[in-house]
Amino acid sequence: MPEDLAIPSDDDQSQGALDALIAERKRKRDHLGSLGVNPYPSRFDRTASAGELHRDYDGLEADQRTGQIATLAGRVVSLRGHGKLIFITLADQSGTIQLLIQESRRSDRAGQVLEALDLGDWIGTSGEVITSRRGELSLDVDDLQMLSKALRPLPDKWHGLVETDTRYRQREVDLLANAESRRVFDIRFKAIAALRRFMQDDGFVEVETPILQPMAGGAIARPFFTHGNALDIELSLRIAPELYLKRLIVGGYEKVFEIARNFRNEGVDTRHSPEFSALEAYRAFGDFNDGMDLSESMIVAAAEASIGTMTVTVGERSLDLTPPWPRRHLLDWLEAVVGVRLHPSDPVEKVRAICDAHHCEYLEEWTSGKLIFELYDTVLLPLVTDPVFVYGIPIDVSPLARSNDDDPTMADRFELCIDGKEFVNGYSELNIPEVQVERFARESQLAAQGDLEAMPADAAFVRALEYGLPPTSGIGLGIDRLVMLLAGVEAIRDVILFPMLRPESFD
Repeated sequence: MPEDLAIPSDDDQSQGALDALIAERKRKRDHLGSLGVNPYPSRFDRTASAGELHRDYDGLEADQRTGQIATLAGRVVSLRGHGKLIFITLADQSGTIQLLIQESRRSDRAGQVLEALDLGDWIGTSGEVITSRRGELSLDVDDLQMLSKALRPLPDKWHGLVETDTRYRQREVDLLANAESRRVFDIRFKAIAALRRFMQDDGFVEVETPILQPMAGGAIARPFFTHGNALDIELSLRIAPELYLKRLIVGGYEKVFEIARNFRNEGVDTRHSPEFSALEAYRAFGDFNDGMDLSESMIVAAAEASIGTMTVTVGERSLDLTPPWPRRHLLDWLEAVVGVRLHPSDPVEKVRAICDAHHCEYLEEWTSGKLIFELYDTVLLPLVTDPVFVYGIPIDVSPLARSNDDDPTMADRFELCIDGKEFVNGYSELNIPEVQVERFARESQLAAQGDLEAMPADAAFVRALEYGLPPTSGIGLGIDRLVMLLAGVEAIRDVILFPMLRPESFD
């Protein structure tokens, strides 16, 4: 049997050494085949997992035999010993367990597989559940079967896979080598499951809406375009499912949600990815206050299920998610910070002067309402640590939201802000067809002026409004940002399994 060689880390492993290791592993695989042992069988039936054995048998005294025969499968993550006694650590999704292989007990096939075994190989095994003389729960192996020969060596367990670009490109190896990555994605999966469970328990129906759309609506963003050959039409990848979900409210489904993959042809940074996940939900007969209530409740539920605490740490910052969360009117908060009361009806020169004083960049064509929103984004948002709802957003940047009854220049809209980032956007939905047509017309003017993020007019949505949309509350939650918060990481690519990257060359 080959000795348990330490695999060089990615940094110091030359291509020549890697090629030699791969060639040696191929030789072992082919030798197994020549002995009549299939190194890639089509299936394997196991009776237990490592985690189940620990659940059932942990706590036994040392040097005990249970008489229980178990069949397990997993990946070889350590290999030591030689001759008459070999120890293997087998890892599956539930955990690890020690395999104890005695020459006197093992089958002939087990001996053949053992001679060809390397770190990273997938194996199946059976034997009696025992504890070793040191008290470690083990399997006293009588048979081994190769399930898949690993031709590439895993990263050295002491160094892991540390090069960032490689971690993102080879996420499968990153998950094998880095416990931290597995922790982050375990949190992601638990949080999404909790969000779905919470929404269903609250009476929301989960639905699916088109990803390929005749036009990308429902948000202000730049879309991806493609061509549909079958119908010979131009299509967009959706930037949001909003308009379709509200059409379902018109159709009589009073509480709907979708966990959606959205696509925005925009920049990549620590907070933004061109492909991202969001939860959007719409509820008939509610308003933006109901949206704030829903946002708070479902995020708390996700935190409880995924990390079991309301305290999260991001970098050196400790954040408290304990409800209730404060609610602040944008104009009131802005006045408290900049010292001047601003309003969308103010002359644009007045608001520009405040922008200049606070190093807030803007374009000449922006209205006072748009400038105020940019001040919020540039000046107020970075001040946020613990959760806060900011409500009352200028209508100029809210083309699908209902105007406030007392101030038509402001929308009944909110954003949930945590740690300097927006997590949820929500509002009372605009349901007056003629007003929506006016809003779309204004967006079309912006598009004609060169605004690539302007929202296209959607005649099908206006027609749906003409059938009657009841008072409706809507929210959109950025799932990736929520996972970043719960897992305590600061780059969105760390919470997306396979983030968008430049193509790699295999030349």
